[in-house]
Amino acid sequence: MTAELKIEVAGPLTTVQDLGRPGYAHLGVPRSGALDRPALELGNRLVGNPCGAAGLEITFGPFVAVAGRAGTIALTGAAAPLRVGGRPAPLNAPVAVRAGDRIEVGRAVLGLRAYLTAAGGIAPDPVLDSRSTDTLSLLGPPVVRAGDRLPLGAAAGEPAAVDLVPRPAIGGPLVLRIAWGPRADLFTDARRLSTAEYRISSESNRVGARLSGPALTRADAGELPSEGIVLGAVQVPADGHPLVFLADHPTTGGYPVVAVVHAADLPLLAQARPGDSVRFRGPQQ
Repeated sequence: MTAELKIEVAGPLTTVQDLGRPGYAHLGVPRSGALDRPALELGNRLVGNPCGAAGLEITFGPFVAVAGRAGTIALTGAAAPLRVGGRPAPLNAPVAVRAGDRIEVGRAVLGLRAYLTAAGGIAPDPVLDSRSTDTLSLLGPPVVRAGDRLPLGAAAGEPAAVDLVPRPAIGGPLVLRIAWGPRADLFTDARRLSTAEYRISSESNRVGARLSGPALTRADAGELPSEGIVLGAVQVPADGHPLVFLADHPTTGGYPVVAVVHAADLPLLAQARPGDSVRFRGPQQ
């Protein structure tokens, strides 16, 4: 059998992701990579891969693939029903697969993005040292479609000797820590960001999480020159509704950045669904 996954059902959005390609912002290249990095890293540890090996980021589901060889897989991140070879299989655990087994991931029941890792890693050709799909710049492998055959690398290690690994709780109202600046002084009511409740918009994607709720008011509506954008930047477009940039964010932007979300809280945001509640907590709150 061939060392590959044959995709039968790709779902709304499935992409190949590793830890991204940081260090190329000066060339206009976003970092990309898994939105929930701890989930991908856990999946790789479970199947015996290096933590930076590529897996599949499955948004909501469903997803179905056929294993071209025997090995080990794991499903981490969002809670979704998993069946391997027609049998129910656990999440957050190493699962043995046989050549020809169908790997079926149902729709997520908690969280939004599940990560499917396989021994040897998903192994399309790397671009700028990464196999990540960048949905903004279109670098890396294309979005996964039904009928695709994704190559697998050679297994590098043994699966983890565990039955199950607990994961941090996901879902429900979020509280995201922020640092202020660099353009908080351009708003008459910047502190409202840390007192109001927002909701995840259905227009959110891998580029950024758009929020609905109280709009922030500019004290100076003048144009700004484009400035560098970092992961987690909270930008405020012309309509006043905040946007939190995620892994496929642009490297520059012309709207002001009022705050930056703590990096450790971004995986929680990656698992938030449209309609979920979001609050921000500033320093000394």
